Amino acid sequence: MREKVLSRGEIKAAAARAKTAGKKIVFTNGCFDLLHIGHLRVLNEAKRLGDLLFVGLNSDRSVGAIKGAGRPIVPENERAELIAALEMVDYVTLFDEPDPRDLLRELKPEVLVKGGDWSDDQVVGRELVEGWGGKVAVIPYLADHSTTDIVKKIERTRKESHG
Repeated sequence: MREKVLSRGEIKAAAARAKTAGKKIVFTNGCFDLLHIGHLRVLNEAKRLGDLLFVGLNSDRSVGAIKGAGRPIVPENERAELIAALEMVDYVTLFDEPDPRDLLRELKPEVLVKGGDWSDDQVVGRELVEGWGGKVAVIPYLADHSTTDIVKKIERTRKESHG
């Protein structure tokens, strides 16, 4: 599975090869800290929208900046390997920036996918993808299935069993 985890240069080259071969690239991104069924469903739906699914994974540093102290729970190299192990994922790359705009500019996917916890007008990079003729797809949100929900449940369970 590690062969699916690429550097920025390698994933850019993979995107160029895919475009030359006439393949439709779908891109999604996220922290994917504590992989759960909501993630799985978004990735499955994303793959159905094209030929190749490229996943941009927030680095540990960018997750910490977004989510705060104590996050991520799972280190970036392990999160990358977990995402790469999923059948529907073709390539994974880490990005350190606060958002995926630079990565989107490098890959120029035909479809940008986000989970339904983002409204259409909140999807970062929408203007870029639509600007080169691509489309944005928001996959319906699966309520009560987020990493934050899982962490809160663990904390509640721990308090109840110790309290």
